[in-house]
Amino acid sequence: MKVLHIITGLGIGGAEQQLRLLLRELPTDSEVVTLTNPGAVAAGIVADGVRVTDLAMTGNRDIGALPRLTRLVRQGRYDLVHTHLYRACLYGRFAARLAGVRSVVATEHSLGDAQIEGRPLSQGARALYLAGERLGSATVAVSATVARRLERWGVRGDRIHVVPNGIEVGRFGYDPRARRAARARLGLPQDAFVVGGVGRLAATKRFGTLVQAVAGLPDAHLLLVGEGPERAGLLRLAAQRGAEHRTLLPGACEDPPGSGTAPGSDLPSLLAAMDVFVSTSPEEAFGLAVVEALAAGLPVLHAACPALQDLPAQAAPGARGISGSIAELTAELAAEQKRFRGRDAHRLPVPAAAHHYDISRSAHQLMAVYEHTVGGPHPTPDRTPSEK
Repeated sequence: MKVLHIITGLGIGGAEQQLRLLLRELPTDSEVVTLTNPGAVAAGIVADGVRVTDLAMTGNRDIGALPRLTRLVRQGRYDLVHTHLYRACLYGRFAARLAGVRSVVATEHSLGDAQIEGRPLSQGARALYLAGERLGSATVAVSATVARRLERWGVRGDRIHVVPNGIEVGRFGYDPRARRAARARLGLPQDAFVVGGVGRLAATKRFGTLVQAVAGLPDAHLLLVGEGPERAGLLRLAAQRGAEHRTLLPGACEDPPGSGTAPGSDLPSLLAAMDVFVSTSPEEAFGLAVVEALAAGLPVLHAACPALQDLPAQAAPGARGISGSIAELTAELAAEQKRFRGRDAHRLPVPAAAHHYDISRSAHQLMAVYEHTVGGPHPTPDRTPSEK
């Protein structure tokens, strides 16, 4: 099966890196078009042996990109087009229809109750989304939570398939040598208690709550992996709370790592450097960083994580829900810090939840959607948490 993936951009981000992981697992002849920003993830996909074409789109209203994209789709003679992220879903569905490709799958990576891809929802955005959705064949939701949101938006339930995000579980296994290397590289004391977080440094993630909670804990350090517009503000907040020397923001992390990644700077190593993981975001489409932390054996505190909410509680015994208040989070972290003093980088067993979201399983489910869409066997139903 020849498949064209169309994505808005290929800088470092969750949807972008998820696409790279899937391309490694899917038994298809795949190519990729990025509408703009062929960044680090594009280079990684090319290194994996998959062709990437940059459409060089100049903005959301660059209508001239549509005929260029249509020509690419028509010339490629693809069996199926798969679109990712809002802008690519809109342009990609139209281009596929104009090029005569009738099998079109779109993945909804980042739909929240009040935002999509970090931007506030509006009636106009919803109407445009639904107009484009009707041109496709199927919509993939990365969690049952997102599937329910899509139905509330007006997408027909029989067009929605749940294919959860996935991770390479084995790659996140705890390695004490990686812990030492990462801490040495970051300048973290080997015996320090380190609170961690991973994600885009945006206001919607509410990392300011985490900065303030860690600042209130004597001797605790914060390792926050990611990049975004809130970086400078988070550093100012840490300085105001007297924790600037205990707050580390090393930037975004390409995962899977590129060939030039320095030892101790890949995501599994950075997770190994942490002692507890926190996700303060009140709204998520999946919660991939939480699943990665669980695969690394970390205790996890999370404000929202559909990936876990869609599974039985016993699937992730090391994860606990929090309200997101500074006082509660400070108390929870103080308890973790107290436990830490009596152990040496203790790790929990990798829970069933992490294995449930192995990328090979996600790729198998997605392939079933492809076969169903082009007229092959029907996919195994995967629509509600109770069926998983």
